[in-house]
Amino acid sequence: MRRRGPGAEHGRVTETITGLSMSLPEVLVLLGALALVAARWLSPAARRPVTIGAGVVLAASATVLGVVGIRWQLLPVLAGAALASAFALPPLLRRRTGRRAWRARWWLALPGSLACAGLIATGPVAVWAFPVPVFPEPTGAFAVGTRVVQWTDPLRPESFTADPDDRRTVVVQLWYPAQKSPAGVPRAQYLGRTEGEARTVSEALAGGVGLPGFLVDGVPRARSRAVVDAPVAGGGERFPVVLFSPGSGGVRTQNTAWAEELASHGYLVAALDHPYDSAVVVLADGRTIRATTASSGDRDRDEELATGWTAVRAADLGFVLTQLERLDRGETVDPLTGRLDTARAAVAGHSLGGAAALQAARQDRRFDVVVDLDGYPHGPASPALEQPALALTQEITAGTDPRYLPRLTDALEHSTATSYRLTVPGAGHLTFMDGPLYLPPVPSIVGTLGRTESPRVVAAATVAFLDATLRGRPGDPADTLRSYGAVSSSGAQRTATPTP
Repeated sequence: MRRRGPGAEHGRVTETITGLSMSLPEVLVLLGALALVAARWLSPAARRPVTIGAGVVLAASATVLGVVGIRWQLLPVLAGAALASAFALPPLLRRRTGRRAWRARWWLALPGSLACAGLIATGPVAVWAFPVPVFPEPTGAFAVGTRVVQWTDPLRPESFTADPDDRRTVVVQLWYPAQKSPAGVPRAQYLGRTEGEARTVSEALAGGVGLPGFLVDGVPRARSRAVVDAPVAGGGERFPVVLFSPGSGGVRTQNTAWAEELASHGYLVAALDHPYDSAVVVLADGRTIRATTASSGDRDRDEELATGWTAVRAADLGFVLTQLERLDRGETVDPLTGRLDTARAAVAGHSLGGAAALQAARQDRRFDVVVDLDGYPHGPASPALEQPALALTQEITAGTDPRYLPRLTDALEHSTATSYRLTVPGAGHLTFMDGPLYLPPVPSIVGTLGRTESPRVVAAATVAFLDATLRGRPGDPADTLRSYGAVSSSGAQRTATPTP
């Protein structure tokens, strides 16, 4: 279902009310529909004004939504209201013409009222299950700015196409510490530079997991907390950089809440789209590149494929770090020139992106730290990691995945630096990205931490680790990480520090 999203001219009308995941017109439609159902059971004196008032509010609010875009979750509410109106309005019209109004006995009217109420109640339940995501306010000292850049590597052929002249291009979104913007400045569109791009990405993500696109049509309506092209924070401070690779079929924006939290604490986050691997990539010239990677169903073959995809992603990450170094040196005119501390660089990723982060760190010693967000390591385990690593995982046992823990443990133990594994209680695989903000709160999908706690825990643990390893904050990182789950350390120390 394609509808217009909340552009700047009507952003206030469609702004989500905190805690309800509904805009004011949507709430009024819901209340008007319920009032129509309830009017049948009021006293004769109250019945007429309530029915007329509810009808006016309902009609006006539905008209507003027709202009700015009606979400599919409101359709059962409108259907229930239409059904209730069919029974509520005729008696009023008969009285106006002088004809005697006929009313069904209560025991005949009750099933109809309950049916209407049940249909109307389906709306807020659907809104709760598939909301417009509301991003948490970053807790750091900085406001957050964002922009998108596109870089082509002239030295690397595109391995996913047969064109010998095709060169590898990546699209990168930057989140950075910014000056505070004036009140009322529009926030960045989620999932894309424009609403059209956001809808293209949303539909591709839904299709990738077998869902019809309309189920998540609230996602491209969302706005994050960052401001596009906001001025860089003053003071001359240089910001450590964190590069991020999304999960298989994921996109650069899939960890927006995480990226904004890091940026608010003084980090530059650069998240990549990997063309032909990300669900869809919209290039600057409008061309759209859809994913061509797909599992075969054969475990050995899929491991071979994943190893190849991981290698391409690792090369992308190294290339983007090079571009950030060039940007900081001023080889191109940019507001971030002289503000990036690329000598303090972390590489991170979710799922397959976590595997790519581990590989990138092995191949490129410019990366000082690794953060793996629930990513199974693919590819060779050598050479050994020389950088501190943090692996955040859901609770995994040999019964749930007999290969994951041995492979991850091997990767962390064969390290010349101390590495940590943080097991987050109640986490699911999608806890480590934005999924809990807009997917149904089904434990097997997004875990049990909830829409508020999920992004907080993942981002806070990451910030604590980066502050310790990149910024040299005193103390053992394990002491801070324990507040978020069970911690074990390995590598250089080869010691365990389990949660008491």
